[in-house]
Amino acid sequence: MFDAIIKFVREQYATNDFVPLHAPVFRGREQEYVTETITSTFVSSVGTFVDQFEHDVAAYTGSARATATVNGTAALHTALMLAEVGRGDLVITQPLTFVATCNAVAYCGAEPVFIDVDRATLGLCPHALAKWLETHAFVGDDALCHRKSDGRIIRACLPMHTFGHPVALDEMVAVCALWNIALIEDAAESLGSLYKGRHTGTFGKLGTLSFNGNKIITTGGGGMVLSGEALGSRAKHITTTAKRPHPYEFDHDEIGFNYRLPNINAALGCAQLEQLDKFICAKRELASRYRELLRSSQIRFVEEPENCRSNYWLNAVICETKAQRDAMLKATNEAGVMTRPIWRLMTGLSHYSNCQRGDLSNAQWLEERIVNVPSSVLPEGSL
Repeated sequence: MFDAIIKFVREQYATNDFVPLHAPVFRGREQEYVTETITSTFVSSVGTFVDQFEHDVAAYTGSARATATVNGTAALHTALMLAEVGRGDLVITQPLTFVATCNAVAYCGAEPVFIDVDRATLGLCPHALAKWLETHAFVGDDALCHRKSDGRIIRACLPMHTFGHPVALDEMVAVCALWNIALIEDAAESLGSLYKGRHTGTFGKLGTLSFNGNKIITTGGGGMVLSGEALGSRAKHITTTAKRPHPYEFDHDEIGFNYRLPNINAALGCAQLEQLDKFICAKRELASRYRELLRSSQIRFVEEPENCRSNYWLNAVICETKAQRDAMLKATNEAGVMTRPIWRLMTGLSHYSNCQRGDLSNAQWLEERIVNVPSSVLPEGSL
């Protein structure tokens, strides 16, 4: 079976050379826009492309505001601060995620609580969340959610849309509303993914995106905070060093962050965003071909959840056992076809090993079996 997968991947990308997991594609006006920033000399924090990129992302996602940041982790940190997550608070999240999700919580002086994922979505399970809250939490006279054991405030819930597959957002929104917990969506991987026709990252109080070099579109490095108007204005202020407008004076009215996205990066993003729908079509076609290849296989292809449109950022398969997973990783990588296991559970990292957790049976099961396979946008000639 591994030989068939290797042969399939090489046929899709029409190459016998090394095949990366996910490479950026530049087929549009990237060079034109980047050259324009160089010619104008406005390559850093001042320039028209940052405003344009924010406007275009807000329009594409349907968010009232979009605030650009230097990377996705900075966007997460900003969103958590806007939700008033502070020292000593608790933030519920999933153990099966990229480390930036939890690191951003730690930057605020808060601590993650790990709740299990759903096998269908690979993201935080709202039923496991509700069960944990019923056992371990209460809503106090201050209308805030507290942990029973020590009274600490459970300030936010931070699910991630894993590999572009939306979590069960209707149920997630309902649970968070019932317990008065701010919902912040880590939509770093799900630009272009829809839940019941609505873009991920727009269901909670805040959402975040990433434009790292390996994402569906890239600015080289960059992120975005999705929010309402008031929080958007606040996000813009604190991510630009909290500098008050003035023709020449330097007046900063609070501690801010230098999280600004450079204009040259935003130029790249504007050109990439113009091609996003084509990229999604190509990636969904590739996913369809993987699905067909593995239809009768022991290895199962991970499909988009019901009532969702996934961008299929990274295609994933589920092996029957850890031994089969390890054999697949070895065979494909030795053949020059890049595959990767899913992330190690955050509870397996020393700095998060003592955090409270619920039953993590699904996350542990998936950790041992998931493999990501090459997912770059298909060459135009192969569509």
